[in-house]
Amino acid sequence: MKIELRNLNVYYNDKQAIYDLNLDIRANEILSFIGPANSGITTILRSLNRLRELTPKSRMEGEILLDGQNVYDPGVSVTGLRRRVGMVFDVPTPLPMSIFDNIAYGPRMGGQKSKSALMETVEASLRMAALWDETKNRLKMPAASLSGGQQQRLCIARVLALKPEVILLDRPCSGLDPISTAKIEDSLVQLKKQFTIVLAPHNVQQAGRVSDRVAFLLMGHLIEEGRNASFFENPEDPRTNDYITGRFG
Repeated sequence: MKIELRNLNVYYNDKQAIYDLNLDIRANEILSFIGPANSGITTILRSLNRLRELTPKSRMEGEILLDGQNVYDPGVSVTGLRRRVGMVFDVPTPLPMSIFDNIAYGPRMGGQKSKSALMETVEASLRMAALWDETKNRLKMPAASLSGGQQQRLCIARVLALKPEVILLDRPCSGLDPISTAKIEDSLVQLKKQFTIVLAPHNVQQAGRVSDRVAFLLMGHLIEEGRNASFFENPEDPRTNDYITGRFG
């Protein structure tokens, strides 16, 4: 397994957000977490690369294993972990610099100085994010000049430039039009060949289109998880069926 969640409990002050979560995430798959608001999905994503620690008075019990190692062990480099487990947020946040420099920023900080190597990284990352053809003649232009959908794909490319093993996406299509959403979904299906993807989808329909497996959370509890087809066609728990058919949430 690429990631193993073992007896995971997360608290903010005295409020519990995640309850005794046990779940395996396989390499080279897209796992989608679905559930109504306040189900703890973002908390799980932020726990996987230790961004949760930035929230005051939050604490965690249990283990999160990446390739068998607890990512919360004292000897684990948080910076190194976040290079291995990159995150893309719901609102695109390009850096106030050119398209090229947005992608090259991370590799430069990591010590890559060669212009030719940086160019190769930028092109490869933009290609994987399905943005190269739209930007190859505009690399010196400000990233802010891109459309919303292009900015989101730029943020995905920026994460890919760091050559992660896992990509976390927190509702990456929430503010996008159907065409931009389709391009990102097509990219995700291709990216899973090289990466493990954990997705908080924009809606249940998106989970059905792109996921290999789906996990349903309700108020911090894992209700059920399973492979895409069986999950949507024959959910085991009536609460899952109620949610995916729109009876609540």
